[in-house]
Amino acid sequence: MLQKVLQALEETQGPVSLDELSRQLELDVGVLEGMIDFWVRKGKLKDSRLAACAGGCGNCNPGAQGCTFDRGRPRSITLT
Repeated sequence: MLQKVLQALEETQGPVSLDELSRQLELDVGVLEGMIDFWVRKGKLKDSRLAACAGGCGNCNPGAQGCTFDRGRPRSITLT
């Protein structure tokens, strides 16, 4: 199933919401987020909330919710 998530993102033409992708793959949104986080850790996907951090403020929470100051922005996931 992890491969299907990556494949679906590779085949997507333009942005796709987590809700839409979860319906397409017939997965709960929480499960899908965990799978996306897996691919982010493996370096196959990039999370905008983690990529935006310069790491200098000391408030980072990598692997969880990202930068404290970036939470207001929508999350976007891209292929690396």
